[in-house]
Amino acid sequence: MTADPVSDVPPGALLVLPVTGMGEVGRGDDLAGMIAGAIRLRDHDVVVITQKVVSKAEGRVVPLEPGDLAARHRLVVSESVRVLRQRGELVITETRHGFVCANAGVDVSNMAAGMAALLPEDPDRSARRIRDGLRAAAGVEAGVVVSDTFGRAWRRGVTDVAIGCAGIAAIVDLRGTPDANGRELTATEVAIADELAAAAELVMGKASGIPAAVVRGVDRAWFRRSSVAGELVRPPSEDLFR
Repeated sequence: MTADPVSDVPPGALLVLPVTGMGEVGRGDDLAGMIAGAIRLRDHDVVVITQKVVSKAEGRVVPLEPGDLAARHRLVVSESVRVLRQRGELVITETRHGFVCANAGVDVSNMAAGMAALLPEDPDRSARRIRDGLRAAAGVEAGVVVSDTFGRAWRRGVTDVAIGCAGIAAIVDLRGTPDANGRELTATEVAIADELAAAAELVMGKASGIPAAVVRGVDRAWFRRSSVAGELVRPPSEDLFR
């Protein structure tokens, strides 16, 4: 177990720690035990873990021949409730979870040749299972965010977002509260879980083999309302792109 590198986080600051030394993850592995064995956790830490290793542990991995575009398309469609847009090999779909993303989350990056990872069946349930496992293994009350990499309709590039959440608010509604000048906020809802996922990705990277990170110093008020990542999905009635 690695030592705790910082005894105190200054007020208003965040510390983001990569979780190294977890090793390769396979079907049936105890992710909570692996995390607890790799880093010393504290109450009110937030553990961010990538969808890829959650899917591996839950057996959401299927064969997919490299270069078989027809098979890949069939797999994407089977993981979707509808196809929204398509351009060449890129397919934008809505998944059963309600996520609008590229290729229904089917991913071959950082996978063995001939294999593809699918999204977890229920990422919020996955987050709850890991949170409960951390409580049992490390005796801590931590938040858990399951992250994945998404593009964004209005901006270039990709960033990590939350697809599963437990033990912490996924979104904080500031509507009706005053801003710094005393004006009432009327439209501000902060995607806390997405921001935590993006912060954690900065230390995990895309090719470093680090599947999890710990965000320390998170506002404890955000732990008072545990919610699910599904709250972050914009309803179709409010979505200008559907």
